Amino acid sequence: MKKLLCKGLLSTLVMVLAIYGMNSFAPKASAATGFYVSGTKLYDSTGKPFAMRGINHAHTWYKNDLSTAIPAIARTGANTVRIVLSNGMQYTKDDVNSVKNIISLVNQNKMIAVLEVHDATGKDDYNSLDAAVNYWISIKDALIGKEDRVIVNIANEWYGTWNGSAWADGYKQAIPKLRNAGIKNTLIVDAAGWGQYPQSIVDYGQSVFAADSQRNTIFSIHMYEYAGKDAATVKANIDGVLNKGLPVIIGEFGGYHTNGDVDEYAIMRYGQEKGIGWLAWSWYGNSSNLNYLDLATGPNGSLTSFGNTVVNDPSGIKATSQKAGIF
Repeated sequence: MKKLLCKGLLSTLVMVLAIYGMNSFAPKASAATGFYVSGTKLYDSTGKPFAMRGINHAHTWYKNDLSTAIPAIARTGANTVRIVLSNGMQYTKDDVNSVKNIISLVNQNKMIAVLEVHDATGKDDYNSLDAAVNYWISIKDALIGKEDRVIVNIANEWYGTWNGSAWADGYKQAIPKLRNAGIKNTLIVDAAGWGQYPQSIVDYGQSVFAADSQRNTIFSIHMYEYAGKDAATVKANIDGVLNKGLPVIIGEFGGYHTNGDVDEYAIMRYGQEKGIGWLAWSWYGNSSNLNYLDLATGPNGSLTSFGNTVVNDPSGIKATSQKAGIF
């Protein structure tokens, strides 16, 4: 009896140590409060690696279409939707209550919301970036407590010039200000050069990442005619960031842009191969000279040729999207 009891105690002890050992080597606690970064990977709050497979929606210009567009995007199988917001500097402001409503609707449709401020697009002055930061702080009640379902893309394509040093200096001020205000959501920082200069991330991304006290920042390349022009360029740009030990997503991409082709197939395939997220631009509503970027013919419209590729290609949304663990 004594021998059996000892064996039982020993078995229990071994089991406890095994469980403790497994947990101690996990990238982070399996029940985190929100999304988090470990190495080059993004993890959801359940501890699962999360690769965004989604679509951009130009909400701030089509505010009345929200309740139609979000369920339609969800029906593609997307696990993420990137929402265009305005802080009122250039477009009509999206206030805290409207942002809460957006998050609720996206959540009901079992997608992750990536929120971005569009008013600083292409601008080089720090005041434009700071205005975006102040906007997030002003609506932080919509963000705090939603770290498991909301990711903050600080400012769409801030810093239009291909200058990595000045771009980094701006974000090294912006990120601590957000953290000091109590915003703990995963942050996304777009590359300089209207998002198409990934060398800015390669050269200065580590110092920008180090400015985040939460160590919870991802970098984003927008792949159009420069950053995504062919398979070799796509691969080199993604690998350049990953080789620095930094997480990266493709925050926007098309199939063509202004004066050049974009290899959307390479973006989707290599994104799948490397386990990184991508978000196609955009659901609908691009200007007439850019309407080849429309994925659908309207908020609840049928898929365009580009939309059919993004959704139904073997490397597209339907085949590769996996919902976040909270759903």
